[in-house]
Amino acid sequence: MRRRFPAVIAAALAATLACAAPAGAQRVVERSYRSAALGGTERYAVYLPAGYATSGRRYPVIYALHGLPSDASGYRNVPVAAWGAIAEAAGRPAIVVAPQGARAGDSDPEWHDWGPGRDWETAVAVELVGRVDRDYRTIPGRRGRALIGTSAGGYGAALIGLHHLSTFSVIQSWSGYFHATDPAGTGPMDLGSPLANLVASAHAFVPLLPRWFLIWEPTYLGFYIGDRDDRFLAENRQLDRELRAAHVTHHFAVYSGGHSGALWSAHARAWIRRALQELDS
Repeated sequence: MRRRFPAVIAAALAATLACAAPAGAQRVVERSYRSAALGGTERYAVYLPAGYATSGRRYPVIYALHGLPSDASGYRNVPVAAWGAIAEAAGRPAIVVAPQGARAGDSDPEWHDWGPGRDWETAVAVELVGRVDRDYRTIPGRRGRALIGTSAGGYGAALIGLHHLSTFSVIQSWSGYFHATDPAGTGPMDLGSPLANLVASAHAFVPLLPRWFLIWEPTYLGFYIGDRDDRFLAENRQLDRELRAAHVTHHFAVYSGGHSGALWSAHARAWIRRALQELDS
């Protein structure tokens, strides 16, 4: 598997951060709903902040996308409790939601809309957001939502976020890429037509972003990569150059490390805190 968040790393990070939280401060539940976009059941994990049951307050939401290829349980490898603990330690408690992004027979859908019964983007940006806003005390509206992904999830966050700027005001890609790739992560994935390939590339949207960001008010766009990531380093640097040339405000960093959960664990605290600073709370 080329881009999955290793379960052992996720568990270790969650356990480490949990030690700093009071007993009972973390709560993770699993939920599902009947998805019209996917023609079946969509599952997701939800972290609820300490005191959620009695606080009466509304919370911002971080939507967390996992790497691919994966299976129907890939969302369980996202350390939602660890990310929630970071938010609480920063004094900005948040709900964290990790949706399912693959299933048997469809292990690498790249978070795309492919057609009836296989519309993963719509399942996240429309159905899931609507479901979470109905079922939990969220801060509704784009200023209450962040979209963050690791590896292929970083690609999904970038594309879904740019396609749905009216829904998300914070977009982060950790060790992601910015055009659809094959399961090995070494070449492009053909989505069926030149137009489909174009709209699935973040690079194509760069010239439009200055105006779009004005229309939709401030949007935080951030991404980082490891300096030993031989698959995606060059493309991350390319997008940074393109954004700078277009005068699009963004945050880009290159850290020491490869394409691994160790890199994401090392920088999770700083990047989640940065995301929360941009959200209403």
